[in-house]
Amino acid sequence: MDTARPRGYYFEELEVGMRLSSPMRTVTETDVVQFAGLSGDYNQLHTDAEFAKGTPFGQRIAHGLLGLSIASGLAARAGFIEGTAQAFTGLTWKFKAPIFFGDSIKLEGEVVKTRPMPSMGGGLVVFAVKVVNQHGKTIQEGEWTMLMKGRPA
Repeated sequence: MDTARPRGYYFEELEVGMRLSSPMRTVTETDVVQFAGLSGDYNQLHTDAEFAKGTPFGQRIAHGLLGLSIASGLAARAGFIEGTAQAFTGLTWKFKAPIFFGDSIKLEGEVVKTRPMPSMGGGLVVFAVKVVNQHGKTIQEGEWTMLMKGRPA
């Protein structure tokens, strides 16, 4: 039986220093409204335009965790973890600047550490990642640790 090769990189293909990048994605008001409904976070900063005018941002902003969630989706959409990521095992994260409605964002990453885990059928990979907007500004950043599938025998 033929098995299709996943789009993502196997553990053995991910080397320290390897850089990865996703396509851009625009964050819309619909995204924010749906995330508020899903998460239950209806903070006025995200949902009330009049309230948001009186904040330091001057307008509504996307939820920080929405940005992180989109970043995870961008990693999958870019293909480098599709079909080969077995578990998201940890993260450290900083929210550096707001995401405004209409901003376009992408994910940029670099492999910074690998550790084989033969008993798990692959290994752990630490990615230094950042979310960058259409102006080239880093708005979120951190490290993701993922258990990646090893190449089949």
